[in-house]
Amino acid sequence: MRELDRITQRADVMGGKACIRGMRVTVGMIVGQISAGHPIEELLADYPYLEREDILQALRYAAWRAEEREVLLADV
Repeated sequence: MRELDRITQRADVMGGKACIRGMRVTVGMIVGQISAGHPIEELLADYPYLEREDILQALRYAAWRAEEREVLLADV
């Protein structure tokens, strides 16, 4: 998915959680900080190795995952 090219998942980094560009910064951490009321500018100041697009993609990824639907199949 091209629009989420900054989101990576590797078993050897943070236990396979979705991270930003292979770093030990999880999508969950970013979403948690935003949901706690921390503005993007504050995150960028606190984590100078992050870029605005990293945060925006983390939010897009979280929104995409929240929209996923699980389809239960009947046992045959």
